[in-house]
Amino acid sequence: MSRFQPTGLGQDDFAEMVAEDVERALAHYDEAINQSTVVSVGKIAGSIASAVTLLSPKHQRAIDAIHADLPGLASKFVRALAAEAARRSEAGTAGATNRSTALLAEEPLPPPPQSDDLESMLIEDWAGRVAGSTYLEENLRIARSTLHRWQRRGDVVALRKGGRKHVFPLAQFVDGRPVAGISDVQSLIGNPRLAWLWLTRPSAQLDGRIPIDLLRQDQIEDVVEAARAFAPG
Repeated sequence: MSRFQPTGLGQDDFAEMVAEDVERALAHYDEAINQSTVVSVGKIAGSIASAVTLLSPKHQRAIDAIHADLPGLASKFVRALAAEAARRSEAGTAGATNRSTALLAEEPLPPPPQSDDLESMLIEDWAGRVAGSTYLEENLRIARSTLHRWQRRGDVVALRKGGRKHVFPLAQFVDGRPVAGISDVQSLIGNPRLAWLWLTRPSAQLDGRIPIDLLRQDQIEDVVEAARAFAPG
């Protein structure tokens, strides 16, 4: 599998670019296909492509190793997606949300690893794709002085790797800037590693949604309140 190397292109823009390419290809393949279906398929493909680029190298390599199984797995995913869409359509959005909340209450999410556990793991295996200041300057046009200012203010998550070196998770950047709300989350949770782990895992306080995804959608207040409920003390 080829590795996506962003050159100033945000994850949302990348997903949209993939979606447009898929829409064109699908329309050329089957001119009779419903236009709304074409758009939906494009969005699915774009979302998956974008999500794969945020996987850790370990998980990307795992996908590389099962090329022969991908068509079958994709078929199962699409059938499951269609079944879920049909269920929500029949039950209504409100009913589906209530059921999701009830399931979370019955089966609470496991607690995140402690800081000591994270220190013993490779960053890429739990934090997703990360990069240093040189990469960010060359590819996202983020000046080192700007990055250091963001780091001092807590506007960006910086994870220590080795001695004094810091790396920065790429999922926190949109259009060359960290998403708003990260400083609030870090001030509440404290430890940058635990803060990033919480930001990138389904949160019971947010009905199983992923906080960093909501921040990327400007749903800052919901995420900050959830972080306040999650934070110790």
